[in-house]
Amino acid sequence: MELETKAYPKFLVRTVVVVTTISERGISNAAPFSFNSPISFDPPLYGFSCNPAHDTWRNIQENGEFVVNIVGKDLAELMHVLETDYPYEDSEIAHAGLTEEEAKAVKPPRIKEAIAWIECKLEKSVELGDHIWITGNVVKAEVKDEFWKEAGVLDVERAKPLCHIAGEFFAVDMKEAKYKRAK
Repeated sequence: MELETKAYPKFLVRTVVVVTTISERGISNAAPFSFNSPISFDPPLYGFSCNPAHDTWRNIQENGEFVVNIVGKDLAELMHVLETDYPYEDSEIAHAGLTEEEAKAVKPPRIKEAIAWIECKLEKSVELGDHIWITGNVVKAEVKDEFWKEAGVLDVERAKPLCHIAGEFFAVDMKEAKYKRAK
């Protein structure tokens, strides 16, 4: 099936993250994003694509920090709450009934119910198309113990990370597979 070029993201499965930020007055904000990715190991960089009109971008511009909360399928029903356009400084975290937890290295809070957290300080931003690509320097990263394997990887079968396809379509219940590298 041939698709319009604007439709191509609808066949890419992308991990859902919820980015938390704070306003200058310390009021939390949370929004889900699926255009996101680790960028570099050295230095450790992480990026995501944000609509420039979002409160997330406004807050990052004001204080230069954010937390990437990796969420599981158990939080899927809350994505519509977190993506609601509430007035500025009206916390989506509170509307969703989630728990703010103090981050270890940045001011924005973590979401306690998340699987893992990546705490970042703004490294760079670039306007690309109709979005801003925000790159953060990773200053702290943690995974809840029950979702971490001895091999040093996320246990996807236990964590059940939430992935986005398009609109209200999500992918869940992934299985781990190992493939040998070509020599």
